[in-house]
Amino acid sequence: MDMKTSPSALRIDGPRLWSALMELAAIGATPKGGVCRLALSELDKQGRDLVTRWAREAGMTVTIDQIGNGFMRRAGRNNSLPPIMTGSHIDTQPTGGKFDGNYGVLAGLEVVRTLNDHGIETEAPIEVAFWTNEEGSRFVPVMMGSGVFAKAFTLEHAYAATDTEGKSVKDELERIGYLGAEEPGAHPIGAYFETHIEQGPVLEDHGKTIGVVTGVLGVRWYDCVVTGMEAHAGPTPMALRKDALQVATKLMQEVVACAHRHPPHGRGTVGMVQVFPNSRNVIPGNVKFSIDLRNASEALCDQMDADIRGVAARLSAESGLPIDIKLVTSFPATEFHADCVDAVARATQALGYSHMEAVSGAGHDALYMAKLVPAGMIFIPCKDGISHNEIEDAQPEHITAGCNVLLHAMLERAGVAS
Repeated sequence: MDMKTSPSALRIDGPRLWSALMELAAIGATPKGGVCRLALSELDKQGRDLVTRWAREAGMTVTIDQIGNGFMRRAGRNNSLPPIMTGSHIDTQPTGGKFDGNYGVLAGLEVVRTLNDHGIETEAPIEVAFWTNEEGSRFVPVMMGSGVFAKAFTLEHAYAATDTEGKSVKDELERIGYLGAEEPGAHPIGAYFETHIEQGPVLEDHGKTIGVVTGVLGVRWYDCVVTGMEAHAGPTPMALRKDALQVATKLMQEVVACAHRHPPHGRGTVGMVQVFPNSRNVIPGNVKFSIDLRNASEALCDQMDADIRGVAARLSAESGLPIDIKLVTSFPATEFHADCVDAVARATQALGYSHMEAVSGAGHDALYMAKLVPAGMIFIPCKDGISHNEIEDAQPEHITAGCNVLLHAMLERAGVAS
């Protein structure tokens, strides 16, 4: 084996990967330069058909499971070993971009094409997955395919989900030809890597090419209700008011302050507010709003929970208005496996890319995979940190760099056959 094909010298074909991304992005392309390819739509079928055709042309076999997850396999020397897997999703937001999810799938395909180009045989098989309905734009829950795979919820629950037109997941899987036979979760995996645009501004802000992702922030979603008394805005003196909105806004400010009290990964957001009766000359009598708290560990999420509940109790006591906070959804903080995190770090260092440790503030399919097998993620910057938007963008050199890191991290885990 000469130096051009020695494992340490391997590099992916960046222009080929970029071309594949642009070809996939043409399916569901929007006038503003983004992509609308909703899960299990006719356009999703076209995207799946293109990706699986490319996989078969690269000599891979394709297996589809009962929730429509796809597993594209390149055989290894020892096919009794569980495959080293990478993947992501190819469904998009209604106003999505070219890279979210799609990059992770096509980077995996480019890894296989590169191994084929150089005649490299791995000890364990390599697999590339695409997971069904990661975005949750058309059907709920989000991360549906990987969630069913990981037994976070049942296949029956996922099948019964419907879109706004009443069409069910099961019927749509059948209609587009991706209702497979394999039981979700029955597919063996040795380790899982996912490469993704960061979807935030941190890497760009620090001038780093690669984010070595150590974990995913835990998420706590709450509904908060402040109850006062609606009354006429003119005749009611200020001292005698029970203004729910004024108390609510103090608590909303404290949601942001709470995140600042739990750095560096604390996040606090109020994104939805409903004011009753929402009339210009009526003192608000009831305010309902969302609270989104996130942090890097369950202990820190617990601390933020106690913090905001304590502030709410104080504001209630001071104002005399009841404040009710209910937890409605939570995702536990996830730490990626040290072996996979280290493999990404070693690959990054060997390739000479600038890098930093990173955490994911958004959920990804890797979150569910980490419950089952050693898992890790690779981030690259996206322009201005913007994602879930048609103007989402990434630099070709960063696309190439992330895929090179993926290649070498996967090779470390899969082994090169001698």
